[in-house]
Amino acid sequence: MAAATAWAENLAKLGLELPGVAAPVAAYIPAVRTGNLVYTSGQLPIVNGQLSMTGKVGAEISTEQAAEGAKLCALNALAAVHDLVGLDNVVRIVKVVGFVASAPGFNDQPLVINGASEFLGEVFGDAGVHARSAVGVNELPKNTPVEVELIAEVR
Repeated sequence: MAAATAWAENLAKLGLELPGVAAPVAAYIPAVRTGNLVYTSGQLPIVNGQLSMTGKVGAEISTEQAAEGAKLCALNALAAVHDLVGLDNVVRIVKVVGFVASAPGFNDQPLVINGASEFLGEVFGDAGVHARSAVGVNELPKNTPVEVELIAEVR
């Protein structure tokens, strides 16, 4: 049996497995490659085909819960990248964009999206460090509190 790759070992250390690709909820595909970049569609905190949380951050959902949701979104984004090109071909994570369904007055969107950013660093090390945007929005699809997309450079 071949040795596990670093990303797979790091996921295992975190007690996680790469899930199957989450089914699109509208008219799009999970990921697209152009040249040496893979762009993922926005990913929701879906576990076993079900949305794991709903509500607005700062009201029904805490910052910590939403950060866990952002981590799940990033895991689902990695599944989309893996399905398209294989995670062994990832050179680095270039950019993460996170959207946070925010209750009035909530302004800790960066802390929420840290859930995705820190997770990607744990999986890829220095290659997981990326540029980022964390945006507060009024509503997200399916009443999810968080949505994350990413751009990965690949071989």
